[in-house]
Amino acid sequence: MKNLFTLENKTALVTGGSMGIGAMIAEGFLHFGAKVYIVSRREEILKAKQFELSKIGSCEYIQADLGTLSGIEKLVEQFSEKESQLDILVNNAGISDGRKEVDDITEEDWDSVMNLNIKTIFFMIQKFLPFLRVGCSPETPKNVINIASIDGCGKINSFYNFAYGVSKAGVIQLGKHLGDSLAWEGIQLNTISPGDFPTDLNTIARDHRDEMKKYIPGKRVGEKENLAGAAIFLASNAGNFSIGSNIVVDGGESVRGVQRDFYAKIRPGFVDLDK
Repeated sequence: MKNLFTLENKTALVTGGSMGIGAMIAEGFLHFGAKVYIVSRREEILKAKQFELSKIGSCEYIQADLGTLSGIEKLVEQFSEKESQLDILVNNAGISDGRKEVDDITEEDWDSVMNLNIKTIFFMIQKFLPFLRVGCSPETPKNVINIASIDGCGKINSFYNFAYGVSKAGVIQLGKHLGDSLAWEGIQLNTISPGDFPTDLNTIARDHRDEMKKYIPGKRVGEKENLAGAAIFLASNAGNFSIGSNIVVDGGESVRGVQRDFYAKIRPGFVDLDK
């Protein structure tokens, strides 16, 4: 029990690790002893975050564009120059369709969201399997954690992120299929569905946190410790009997749902259909 949550002597790779949810998870892993690689497209932001996180523990960065298969393969090649095995893979990189109205969404909008939010996750797992399989068995498992959203597991976002919500539902279902497929060789795959955390991507939670806490049963938006804690649980011995699961970290928001009158206050032209 003493070392139940330790990540010492483990190597983790976190996509989208330079900011937001990815950075929260990377920081948590470092505090519990893991060596962490953070991955993102923008090298300047990566450098700054790597410098910050290196004050906690061993953190390196790899710049990569994961929107194409060739970009994923280049990341694998760069990682192979540094490491021969991987213990924890966190697929966090993703994008939204910008809260566009249904009439305004283009084919390019739809495809770009589906490409990065679902296809990239599948091929990241596929291409990193050789590293995850090193020293892996049901007795000494490796971990894959995919980041979805409460928008994909029952909560209908009143901003109607159509492609985003559908893609995150796909991430959850993909986790079940791959979780079952890979568990037999000791690769344990699970999903985390965050609620509202204040990030540069979720500007509503960042800029309206005092207003939002009135509607969330937990009476606040999420904090980095909440999300990091879920990831540490799944990546450590504490969570090694979880396979294909989806852990919701949202303060009860998906149970109740943020009332539509809140969105009516902050979104011009929003019609509250409940009134």
